Amino acid sequence: MADVTLTDLVANNTMDEHIAALLWTIAEEKRSFVTAAVPRKAGKSTVLHAALQHVPEGTAVHALTGAIEEIRELAKAPDGGYLEVGEISTEPPSRYIWGEPVLALFEAVASGFSLATTLHAPGVNEVFRQICLDNGVTDASASVIEYVVHIELFGDDESIYWRRVSTVHEIRGVESGVPLATLLFSWREEDDSFVALSAPMLLKASSSLLAERASLIKRNAAALQASANP
Repeated sequence: MADVTLTDLVANNTMDEHIAALLWTIAEEKRSFVTAAVPRKAGKSTVLHAALQHVPEGTAVHALTGAIEEIRELAKAPDGGYLEVGEISTEPPSRYIWGEPVLALFEAVASGFSLATTLHAPGVNEVFRQICLDNGVTDASASVIEYVVHIELFGDDESIYWRRVSTVHEIRGVESGVPLATLLFSWREEDDSFVALSAPMLLKASSSLLAERASLIKRNAAALQASANP
């Protein structure tokens, strides 16, 4: 099965074209980011991997096994790529990390990597509470994370699940484990729409480039919808 793209996620209304354009640009500029949600199967990894399809050509994306030895070895030879973690979590599945491996991860990021990870959390503040307070990562180290994408899952059965990116925050720093967060996008349940609230300030890309990318994604998503419903 082909990887799910940002265009696919716009076509099924998980996000709109402006959020997709932001995620494209986050990955292209190699910004560190987190995708978060509370329930399983909410699409945290799907959104993360769709964004990572837009890293610059030649950028390494290291899908970590979760072993602390691997993290420490990578830190010896940083290549400017992404360290991609299955999840920062106490749960036992492989590629999930907690405690000492999390501290090693942020040390490795500081040596010359970007970070892309998922996290089981109900919002942006809880993301940083787990990273800083539960795992002991310093404010300065946690401040490498510049964007947090939160996703909500709806439906009573896997066959009818539907998902929405509920918020996107830009992070300007961390103080005492609390992010200095600006809400860029939110989802409005009453009319199932996405609302742009603030312009991103940390990106190098211009607003016109983001708008151009959004327009391209919107056209491609419309074409995908048309082909699926001839």
